[in-house]
Amino acid sequence: MHLLAALDEAVAALKAPLNRTDIEQGWSDDLRREIQEEISVSRSVLRRHGSGMARHLRLRLDEWMAREGVRPGRLRDVVLEVQRLTAEARETA
Repeated sequence: MHLLAALDEAVAALKAPLNRTDIEQGWSDDLRREIQEEISVSRSVLRRHGSGMARHLRLRLDEWMAREGVRPGRLRDVVLEVQRLTAEARETA
């Protein structure tokens, strides 16, 4: 999946209200909003300044979710995919 498409998907998923399963997996509204904002900023940087800026993105969303006690699930998978694709883009930028 292309990085910008993954960022768009993640922002859309994180903008939606949490369902019961998300809450059971450790998500809170505050965490959802904060991670969505972090991803939105990265998306804006890439859109405005081009893919070469990927080398400056240092997403540590996995560590953040681990500290918050988020367990595996739909939102976590979407966020980790963004982090993986960002790391790949950073290496090739």
